[in-house]
Amino acid sequence: MKFGGWIHHHRRSILFLIAILTLGGLITSFQMPTSLFPTVDFPRVVVSLDAGDQPPQQMEMLVTRPVEEAVRRVPGVTSVRSTTARGSAEISVNFDWGLDMASSTLQVNAAMSQISAQLPPGTVIQTRRMDPTVFPIIAYSLTSATVSPTQLRDIAEYQLRPLLSGINGVSRVQAIGGALEEFQVAVDPQKLSARGLSADDVSRALAASNVINVVGRLEDHYKLFLVMADTRLQDEQQIRKTIIASGANGVVLVQDVAQVTRSAVPQWIRVTADGRDAVLLSIYQQPGSNSIQIAQDVKDQIQQFQGQLPKGVNIANWYDQSQLVTASASSVRDAILIGIGLAAIVLLVFLRNLKITLIAIVVVPAVLATTVVLLSLLKLNFNIMTLGGMAAAVGLIIDDAIVMIEHIVRRLHQGQDDIAAGVMNAAREFLRPLIGSSASTLVIFAPLAFLTGVTGAFFKALSITMASGLFISFLFTWLAVPVLATRLLTQKDAHSEDHGRLTTWFHARYTVLMQRLLQRPLLILLMIVPLAVAGFIGFQKVGSGFMPSMDEGGFVLDYYTEPGTAVTETDRLVQQVEAIVRNNPNVQTYSRRTGTGLGGGISEPNHGDFFVRLKQGKRQPVDVAMEQIRARIDREVPGIHIEMAQLMEDLIGDLTAVPQPVEVKIFSADPARLPEMAKKIAAVVGKVQGVVDVKDGINPAGDALQLHIDPLKAAREGLDPAAVARMLSDSLGGNVATQIIEGVKAVGVRVWLPQAQRQTDTDLGLITLRAPDGHLVPLKRIASMDTLTGQAEISRENLKQMVAVTARISGRDLGSVIADVKTELSKPDMFPQGTYYQLGGLYEQQRIAFKGLMTVFAAAAVLVFLLLLFMYESFLMAGVILFTSLISVSAVFVGLSLTGIDLNISAMMGMTMIIGIVTEVAIFYFSEQQEVLHTTDRIGALIEAGKNRMRPIAMTTLAAILTLLPLAFAIGEGSEMQQPLAIAIISGLLVQLPLVLIVMPVLYNALNRSKG
Repeated sequence: MKFGGWIHHHRRSILFLIAILTLGGLITSFQMPTSLFPTVDFPRVVVSLDAGDQPPQQMEMLVTRPVEEAVRRVPGVTSVRSTTARGSAEISVNFDWGLDMASSTLQVNAAMSQISAQLPPGTVIQTRRMDPTVFPIIAYSLTSATVSPTQLRDIAEYQLRPLLSGINGVSRVQAIGGALEEFQVAVDPQKLSARGLSADDVSRALAASNVINVVGRLEDHYKLFLVMADTRLQDEQQIRKTIIASGANGVVLVQDVAQVTRSAVPQWIRVTADGRDAVLLSIYQQPGSNSIQIAQDVKDQIQQFQGQLPKGVNIANWYDQSQLVTASASSVRDAILIGIGLAAIVLLVFLRNLKITLIAIVVVPAVLATTVVLLSLLKLNFNIMTLGGMAAAVGLIIDDAIVMIEHIVRRLHQGQDDIAAGVMNAAREFLRPLIGSSASTLVIFAPLAFLTGVTGAFFKALSITMASGLFISFLFTWLAVPVLATRLLTQKDAHSEDHGRLTTWFHARYTVLMQRLLQRPLLILLMIVPLAVAGFIGFQKVGSGFMPSMDEGGFVLDYYTEPGTAVTETDRLVQQVEAIVRNNPNVQTYSRRTGTGLGGGISEPNHGDFFVRLKQGKRQPVDVAMEQIRARIDREVPGIHIEMAQLMEDLIGDLTAVPQPVEVKIFSADPARLPEMAKKIAAVVGKVQGVVDVKDGINPAGDALQLHIDPLKAAREGLDPAAVARMLSDSLGGNVATQIIEGVKAVGVRVWLPQAQRQTDTDLGLITLRAPDGHLVPLKRIASMDTLTGQAEISRENLKQMVAVTARISGRDLGSVIADVKTELSKPDMFPQGTYYQLGGLYEQQRIAFKGLMTVFAAAAVLVFLLLLFMYESFLMAGVILFTSLISVSAVFVGLSLTGIDLNISAMMGMTMIIGIVTEVAIFYFSEQQEVLHTTDRIGALIEAGKNRMRPIAMTTLAAILTLLPLAFAIGEGSEMQQPLAIAIISGLLVQLPLVLIVMPVLYNALNRSKG
């Protein structure tokens, strides 16, 4: 039995299988995990180190360098970058793409364990693997005018955190802001001295009085009892009554020498929401989990918990990633429906048959649903890349069905009594060109599987989605379309009028044009040369970027005050920024952090950030809102420096270590030159048009009061420098002597000096220290004090010290800005001997991405040529088809230039795909030409093939353009990610028809004639 007969015999099984797959896809689509980004293992591990308050130079020598050298030995490490500040350091360890990052993280942890003994005592090491889940997916704020900050923090920490942590897919719930409760014991040095006691005695007494010990077991009354001695402190009154010492003169209680109060843990951060002090609750997801489901479950739990909140407590949502994900999914759904509808109109206009149109259209949802099943088997989820890939693939999916059904109908119109036999013969006849055309598009995606970097991480999901859809489209077109045609088409359809008057008119004009051009092939240059020139001009004018810009409905605003600015002064300045943000008509809500940040990392009290959420619905674009706020802050709030970015740009930057588009890394053999050079380069970069938010990379910590303890003077008083430092630490920072259990929380008991005795630098000199013999020694007697100007953070890359000047871009493309920056930096005498620079930031990621995509482009061209050679065994025919595909790329640059879209990685994906799309149509043309060649001469075959393929090529081209139009117009949120890809493909499709039907045959005939 021939294969056509087999398909006809098993037509019911085939249709049932397709129906099952379609139904399975619909069910799977409701169960697939959904997130904003693909699940990606970024090859970066961050090691955070905290070693108290050591100066940066000492921190670098004792902590950063040993850790750098240790992690550099981990297999797969490509580079190590570190930032060292006062008492803390952050080391970014970058690996090769494609490694198992869970294993690499364990190896980094092992390296940390091996050297932990060499680090200063008390050094805290934290290792975290970077992936898109480092930012929260949904966040809430708790505010109140009546409930205290400590109560708000307790609600968040001990009620909401456990409640939300149990939700499936949640990795952690973080609460910041508010205040942590503690008991504070403010000791009076004079009273202690009068009783021969010290603050240490108070701490020891409190710790000794707050214990529970098992002292033994006792068997009595037929039971075995555990005997416990419980002297735990319960409340503030018991702290006051704690005995410090006893003797002949009686007992000394804590209340005799100290004031005990219930207060809050000292903190140097400030957190607000919509202008009010707040506790922020951030929910993070596990990799691969369902963002939309998590967000819905969180909302449900919060809604149920509302009734348990104390009166006057307000809980509000200030960030919800699922809104963008849902909006993106809705945009994709709308784009697919609009595209299918427009394609149906095209088919109806050309074929004038509702049943034929229905056969072609019904394939699309079936293919998309089955694609979902395949994506699920490949462990992919719904995200902006897979959803965008499905929307972009609709036009290509419907192409296969259109050309197959058109070929079947044309063959039926040529006269066929047996509909089933006619359909199957036409399908069998069309199988070879269908395989070739589908393969020409699929081979384009093969090199994309080897892409690395951010491009591979994000666009591999899009490539897999489109390739899966196109492969399934081929199978369904091959199997389902003929079966549906045999079931639905009748003799009436077979004998209906094939060509209308318009088609006949086009065929006549095409015949005249081709006869003239085939005789005078040089005239074809009138089409090729202008297109090539226009493409070159477009290439010169089009800007270049990295990721497509997308209106995410919110942005991050980072701010910096002058180094060393107190938290209260920073807060005063930032309140003015809050007023500007709050008064912007586009802003819905915001949250603000001072002394900490949304993404964690090293932070000083003079640094913080906002997350600003814009209104949904009708409003100005996000970049307009950002520019309005930037302009007002620059004009109205002197003394504060800001930089802004949308969350995705900031996230990708954080995942790859540097969030800014422009980064100039300055290295020097003499590190002392770096600060001066950084300021010089920052001034130069700041003058480049389009550059904003310039930072010179010099980040000094605040000023310090440096105490010089004289060992000789201290020894005369019976003290040593270590003891002095410890007593000062207890006096200023306090000593948490013990903790009291209150319900579900532990409340610390801090022993220190009263605030009135530790407010100013004069107070510092008057602090009294108790010598071993009991006498009191003022600090100024044994130590001198001076002010130390804030020391800058130390940045290193691959064990070399450097300074990174960074900037963001507004109103220009990345490529042109970097070109101007390079021009400025290449001027004579810009860098002295022994000093050099390297460019980094998102530009470096763009450079890596473009290099990889150009390799993919070349590989795709080679694979297409190989496929054509395999099909036709003719270098001439393969070369002509490839040339036609490549010349169509010129239209991509014209389209991008006219629409003002940058040449970014999305546009380059579309440019690469155009090669396969044009090749697909060229294969349809030459397959017909080879068939017709059996009955006529070469020129006649070229013209007849063009007439026969004119209608299907016009239909597929128009249908593909119309299905991509919703993406090209960026209709709906999230569609901007695929907009450059859609515009690139549409631009190539616009020239596809004349290139394939006119240029390609004339070029082939001319070269064939010259060869002959």
